[in-house]
Amino acid sequence: MPDIRQAHILVLATDGFEQSELLVPVEQLRAKGATVHVAAPEKTQRPGKIVAWDGEASPPNWGQEVKVDKALSAVKADEYDAIVLPGGQINPDVLRTQPQAISLIQEFARTGKVVAAICHAPWLLVEAGLAKGRRMTSYASIKTDVVNAGATWLDEQVVTEKGIVTSRSPKDLDAFIAKIVEEITEGGHGDRRAA
Repeated sequence: MPDIRQAHILVLATDGFEQSELLVPVEQLRAKGATVHVAAPEKTQRPGKIVAWDGEASPPNWGQEVKVDKALSAVKADEYDAIVLPGGQINPDVLRTQPQAISLIQEFARTGKVVAAICHAPWLLVEAGLAKGRRMTSYASIKTDVVNAGATWLDEQVVTEKGIVTSRSPKDLDAFIAKIVEEITEGGHGDRRAA
């Protein structure tokens, strides 16, 4: 796919996502012309919405509400070119216990679509079996989890391997978003399940 303006991107999150790690990619990817949908499990704090955790507030607290475009149960990977997984501690910890979320991430990887995870969201890649034998990064506090899952952890803004994009924290959002756009415009990456 040579043009980001033709891309369809799914952002998967639930209550407790890190506010900037969802809002900034959605805003910037839409500004570049991509169609971006936010999906979440049916059970959230407020029907049809998810609530952010604003880690940058002082003190950190619940943040903005975001409208959910699609229920997780209604999402089909073949309708999208990429999946973006925001971090925060709560969001990926909840999602990694939901088999439907994990199988959706696995389907994106299996079909060679871009899978992008930032901050604590690489926990979802670990749960999906996508870490082993890969170079990845994450928020520093989950480095041991990523390494124990068989990945080589790098302290870099963004790490990409065969269409799987990982970044460390909100301070890396510009590099994260730029790499997502680059990977989408490159096209399919083949089956990227871990060996």
